[in-house]
Amino acid sequence: MDPEAAEGIVFNDAGPTSGVDFVLDNSTTDDKPVIDSVLGGLAAFDYDNDGRVDLYFTNGASMPDFDKSAPRFWNRLYRNLGDGRFEDVTERAGVKGKGYSFGVAAADYDNDGWADLYVSGYDRNVLYRNLGNGSFEDRTEAAGATGRYRSGSGAKPWSVAGLWFDYDRDGHLDLLVVNYLDWDQQNNRVCGEPGRRLSCAPDMYGETSNILYRNRGDGTFEDVSQSTGIASLAGKGMSAASGDIDHDGFADVFIANDGMRDYLLRNVEGRRFVEVAVELGAAFNEDGVPVSSMGVALEDIDNDGFQDIFITALTNETFPLLFNQEGRGFRDTTYSSGLGLLTSPLSGWGAAIADFDNDGWKDLFTANSHVSENVESYRGIPYAQPNTIFRNNGDGRFESAVEVSPPAAHRGSAVADLNGDGRLDLVVSAIGARAEVLLNQSLNENHWVLLDLVGRRSNRDGIGAVVRVETDSGTVQHRTAASAVGYAGSSDRRLHFGLGSAIRLERIEVRWPSGAVQTIEDAEIDRVVRIVEPEDEPERQ
Repeated sequence: MDPEAAEGIVFNDAGPTSGVDFVLDNSTTDDKPVIDSVLGGLAAFDYDNDGRVDLYFTNGASMPDFDKSAPRFWNRLYRNLGDGRFEDVTERAGVKGKGYSFGVAAADYDNDGWADLYVSGYDRNVLYRNLGNGSFEDRTEAAGATGRYRSGSGAKPWSVAGLWFDYDRDGHLDLLVVNYLDWDQQNNRVCGEPGRRLSCAPDMYGETSNILYRNRGDGTFEDVSQSTGIASLAGKGMSAASGDIDHDGFADVFIANDGMRDYLLRNVEGRRFVEVAVELGAAFNEDGVPVSSMGVALEDIDNDGFQDIFITALTNETFPLLFNQEGRGFRDTTYSSGLGLLTSPLSGWGAAIADFDNDGWKDLFTANSHVSENVESYRGIPYAQPNTIFRNNGDGRFESAVEVSPPAAHRGSAVADLNGDGRLDLVVSAIGARAEVLLNQSLNENHWVLLDLVGRRSNRDGIGAVVRVETDSGTVQHRTAASAVGYAGSSDRRLHFGLGSAIRLERIEVRWPSGAVQTIEDAEIDRVVRIVEPEDEPERQ
């Protein structure tokens, strides 16, 4: 898996011919309210179980009534037809949304084998249950997952992101709703000069508490925010990711807060959460300063078996990269890895840790644009920016940034193999522009495998499972099953491994959320491998 074996990472925007004609519409006004700048989450998921990854985009609404009064404001679902084209099935599926939407979390919350959606928004979140017939039903009120909470100022709740994970390991996916600012039209601030207003900084608004819903397993949820300690941690959350940071078998949570310290919530035996970001070195950058954290991804970047943290932020803040020190804490490697200088000019939203050249080392991706469209006239910082990949050298450092699209007002992103060729593709939303469908055209002979986990005693999606892959060349990689990745969205839940020059998988080990450990030997490569958790009780650890 010599990093030098790869011949480069190349993408081609297939959007113009793909049928994906989605345009992110923020319905901005002259005063540039803060709400119009932080939308754009999307999901890559297989809604119809045909083996092809479909796409769902969230969208804005008219202002000041926050209504999807015209088709240009609809959220959109595109079905992957398998020939490089997508079909808009929004109306047929019944998922055009309600109100001003921001993020989307995709997962099978009721374990019926069909992926569902939780769409977060301003004063209106929607839980869509997949009926398995090409359509969805709104179960928000019936399930008790509205996302409503009591705000100190009386402002309406504003949810940016959602996170599906099984925090108590009972086999049912629970839901964390990530709330942002205590904002409404009455307390809206106006910044900048007339004719070139700026989006006001988050420090002009109050913090909000997040919500944790425990899945009862009968299609309904119980608000356990108070009993688990989640409600006590008010913040300005934009995204969240989960993983077992300390290898104790329980899923922890990282919350990216805008302009204040980030939260790392350690899961205490599935009963409560304790905030440990400060003591573990994950709350601030290496200067002890909070950044404008927007997107976050958790994955094992250096192949040591522990999940690392990658965060996007604003220009001149850099994008923090935190290496996990075997669960004892995090080491800020932003500058030592080369990312400090590379990311300082950029403002990032979507984020991903993925192997785009299949060399066995996970690379970094960011969807870039500044928050305020008039920022250049004040600070000389470009509003529209290109998306970027930072290639992993395999030695803890990253090469110079590779621009994979022209400048635009990029926001959310998702990673998936859209055309089944074993190379990871990208989909990115952009305010006022057609969404980008970036197909991976990288030329190399590296191998790959895509693992499709099916839980039986664990949740059906296998979210939270930790997978260890060992090849015939002796290399070892780890990945954790998740759907929430980057900025307020979901990537394909299947686990992709680039295998470099390896020609055989010696061993795949799956540690399921149930505690079961499953081993598969001599699996085939360059294909999708389905792994079903045994229903009996194998070895537990």
